[in-house]
Amino acid sequence: MTHKAGFINIIGNPNVGKSTLMNAFIGERLSIITSKAQTTRHRILGIVNGADFQMLFSDTPGIIKPAYELQESMMDFVKSAFEDADILIYMVEIGEKDLKDEQFFKKIVNAKIPVLLLINKIDKSTPEKLEKSVALWKEKVPNAQILAISALENFNVQPVFDKILELLPEGPPFYPKDQLTDKPERFFVNEAIREKILLHYKKEIPYSVEIDTEEFYEEKKIIKIRSVIMVERNSQKGIIIGHKGASLKRVGTEARKDLEKFFNKKVFLELYVKVNKDWRNNSRQLKRFGYKE
Repeated sequence: MTHKAGFINIIGNPNVGKSTLMNAFIGERLSIITSKAQTTRHRILGIVNGADFQMLFSDTPGIIKPAYELQESMMDFVKSAFEDADILIYMVEIGEKDLKDEQFFKKIVNAKIPVLLLINKIDKSTPEKLEKSVALWKEKVPNAQILAISALENFNVQPVFDKILELLPEGPPFYPKDQLTDKPERFFVNEAIREKILLHYKKEIPYSVEIDTEEFYEEKKIIKIRSVIMVERNSQKGIIIGHKGASLKRVGTEARKDLEKFFNKKVFLELYVKVNKDWRNNSRQLKRFGYKE
């Protein structure tokens, strides 16, 4: 029996639904999802295994013009998605007309690998708008196969999966067949906490935050976790904690519930807040948090 395996890398502007699509493919909530731009900061690998195939889906940060060193590192993750892809998924949403970075767009148009252009959020559209959108993208990206989906409603996701399987090159699996992702447990703890901060805090606060899980002890019936929320200024520390610690408690409670579902085990989560000045522009700190090699 012939075995297929390959990297399917998903790119696009912020908020097009890349993470929702990858989670739909994987059948697990690996990537956090919020309505805020820059929710995805890392390149996250999700692995789907079948008897005769292994699909390696890669969710990357949304394409932006970098304003500080952290964002430059995020765009490096997107660049790397072009380098090892066997199949490229370029995601747009209905009504979208261009990619925010011309260089990336040229790479897509000149790609030597199969390109699937997915028009997402068609549940919020009309047949007329969809027809116009398909015509526009056929002209702009003539090398792409165009498919219309709603990742959130799981509409047309299976036909995309089937198309990927058809295009997947022959090869042995890259990872053990029981592996779901390339990220360690602590990464998902950090992301669960960061998601709650993105959901509950406004303005610059969510973008100034990084999470560091210092302790992760798994016992038979419980996982004990100690995580630190890093902020850039003292004023941000006060906002994260909130009046009498209420805001921090809410983040901790909601993150713990999500983690108990994810790990299928009781979780005890301790949260602390520390100031780590200007970490987003500090190469050493960015390396420590996994944004640089």
